[in-house]
Amino acid sequence: ALRTVATPGQESIAEVSRFLGVEPARCLKTLIVEGKDSGLTALVLRGDHELNPRKAEKIEHVALPLTLASPERVKAAIGCSPGSLGPRDLAIPIIADHSAAQLADFVCGANTEGQHLTGVNWGRDLPEPQSADLREVVAGDPSPSGEGPLKIARGIEIGHIFQLGDKYSRAMKATCLDENGEAVTLIMGCYGIGVSRIVAAAIEQNHDDRGIIWPQAIAPFQLALAPINMQRSGRLGEVVERLYAELLAAGIEVLYYDRKERPGVMFNDLELVGIPHRLVPSERGLDNDTLEYQGRRDPHPSHIKLDEAVAFIKARLAG
Repeated sequence: ALRTVATPGQESIAEVSRFLGVEPARCLKTLIVEGKDSGLTALVLRGDHELNPRKAEKIEHVALPLTLASPERVKAAIGCSPGSLGPRDLAIPIIADHSAAQLADFVCGANTEGQHLTGVNWGRDLPEPQSADLREVVAGDPSPSGEGPLKIARGIEIGHIFQLGDKYSRAMKATCLDENGEAVTLIMGCYGIGVSRIVAAAIEQNHDDRGIIWPQAIAPFQLALAPINMQRSGRLGEVVERLYAELLAAGIEVLYYDRKERPGVMFNDLELVGIPHRLVPSERGLDNDTLEYQGRRDPHPSHIKLDEAVAFIKARLAG
């Protein structure tokens, strides 16, 4: 049954739900926003939902840009502060989110300072509201495609499309001939891609605690050639130079790491940079006619035949 309950000092949905012992989803949140023609409009949501400003600005009665009415203006028009607002007996347009319009036996403000109503029902205690999609989606909502519940994940915009219509082409008198030979105004679009954002997004999705793991398609190099202590061995230097030339001749993009660093420093550098494939020639390997190979995602290195190195890397790059 409908009851009026004193809720002194309980302003927020969290405070009211805790005070009355009900879930926020059983409470209504009434937001008073500036309406058109200097009026006011009430937007009603479930207590556990948040208003989506872009959706709200599409409502006929809402003034642009979306602006919450000040507490002073709310009190002057309705007689209470925002914390005691509800949709009952309001002499202004009321738009409820679809989920709020489906509630029964809910809690809402009584439009009297420090009071709330419990056991409220649309149609019995207040008129059925006009409803619209007003809220932010949350994880678990049905997907628009009907293919299951929505999941919420962080993203980054790397490209965009704006439909410009004929706003600019009309001003520039830009036309073309249609199939009937009649001049028609061009419909324009704007298409952009953020190259630097692609780099940031790729790294965000492909990394570990040691550094970047470049996707092969956009890696700055396909292969790192990193000989160990080459400056100490003429034989190793000759083999590495020949292998480097063969790799380049095969069309492989190679980062030749020829700095005079210890193996640990060298490997840390290469893991940080994140080149997808790595070959490590060494004197010990030459004694066995082998090279050390490791993919950036591989947990451990393996050994391949020196004379099969180019074919091995080409096969890895191909698939």
